[in-house]
Amino acid sequence: MSERLVVIGADAAGMSAASQARRRRGPDDLEIVAFDAGGYSSYSACGIPYYVSGVVADLDALIARDPATFARDFTIDVRLRHEVLAIDLDKTAVLVRDLEGSSERWERFDQLMVATGAIPVRPPLPGVDADGIHGVQTLDDGVALRSAIEADRPSRAVIVGGGYIGLEMAEAFCALGIDTHLVEAGPQPMSTLDPDMGALVAHTLREFGTTLHLDQRVTGFDTVDGHVVAVVTDAGALPAELVVLGLGARPNVALAQTAGIPIGPSGAINVDRRQRTVIEPVWSAGDCAEKIHRVSGQRVAIALGTHANKQGRVAGINLGGDYATFPGVVGTAATKVCALEVARTGLGEDEAAAAGFATETVVVESTTRAGYYPDAAPITTKLIVERHSGRLLGAQIVGREGAAKRIDVLALALWNEMTVAELVNVDLSYAPPYAPTWDPVLIAARKAWQRVEATRAGSR
Repeated sequence: MSERLVVIGADAAGMSAASQARRRRGPDDLEIVAFDAGGYSSYSACGIPYYVSGVVADLDALIARDPATFARDFTIDVRLRHEVLAIDLDKTAVLVRDLEGSSERWERFDQLMVATGAIPVRPPLPGVDADGIHGVQTLDDGVALRSAIEADRPSRAVIVGGGYIGLEMAEAFCALGIDTHLVEAGPQPMSTLDPDMGALVAHTLREFGTTLHLDQRVTGFDTVDGHVVAVVTDAGALPAELVVLGLGARPNVALAQTAGIPIGPSGAINVDRRQRTVIEPVWSAGDCAEKIHRVSGQRVAIALGTHANKQGRVAGINLGGDYATFPGVVGTAATKVCALEVARTGLGEDEAAAAGFATETVVVESTTRAGYYPDAAPITTKLIVERHSGRLLGAQIVGREGAAKRIDVLALALWNEMTVAELVNVDLSYAPPYAPTWDPVLIAARKAWQRVEATRAGSR
């Protein structure tokens, strides 16, 4: 009898692992079956806001591979609408419920891949389970939200939370002509940015038509006949026909934790560099699994599709009999907020301080193209560097078209532990349609190095 790999979760991490394992071991050697409670496999969760807004019209465009493709091209059995209810490590089996047939059965495994992803934060507030309140975590969620908008034609929506999803949904709703309000408990939206950079995002949201309610905490939801009619905050009630929760996500580890699979300090499943848990036949990857942050050295839980695919690939290579390790992350992310591009990598000011670094910061204003070239647009670049050494610790960029992808240069510098002195002389490309003679990244690096040298001189 061939060895059997069971995968819990048929999206980025799980199916990357399954595909890599299959490339190395044929179906006579390794049977692979994947279970997922949702209705879709291997899809782009990051594309959901654009599907809701109609920018992406075709749902199938977000799906990389469906179960039929996995069966035909990879001999992988993907069973959607099948929820794993329990993991029995002694029995080496998982209890699976067919959500359409309502039947339950135990499925054996020799190797188990836990790729349960993340679940949206849903605070236990009065009325939170009312109709009209939506999360946006899975493609099923996106389909339900778009269907609700098309059916109900809401004129007013309230978004709770100013993270990536919240901001992208604000853009989507404004584009649809919906009166959009966003409630954020902090002083600025996008807490992954430092407040000074978040303020630039807030300005653009207001320009685009979103009403911001900052420094306000949601305390509950008013309902009529089971449907939400208002979001209640500590500053009053905001009428709402539609509500989206954008409060972030946390690792979906309940299944693993109940089974006795160790959870790490970040709240995600503890794994080694090969994506193995301490339980020998159990592996994990993706949003539910820990990562090592290459700058802080700490174990972190960061929910990004890029990390999920890479961790899944590493797990699959090892499951297939070869050897690979996952080297960690620096937390690089980018998003579009209306006409604004926003990106970050590494540590913010507070994160760097919490990790024990003494820092210097610089914020530089420049343009995305040569100043004389048509459509040159503003770009703000912020660098956080280690005092005295000048090592780059983090970066944030907010600007117009052509801004966000510059973060990749800074992510590579972080990856290789470069100082800003080294970064100043990196040979970046130049042409007036793409950059000034001194690229904004290089200007910021030069200013940061000047700050470091002045600090050194002052300490002598």
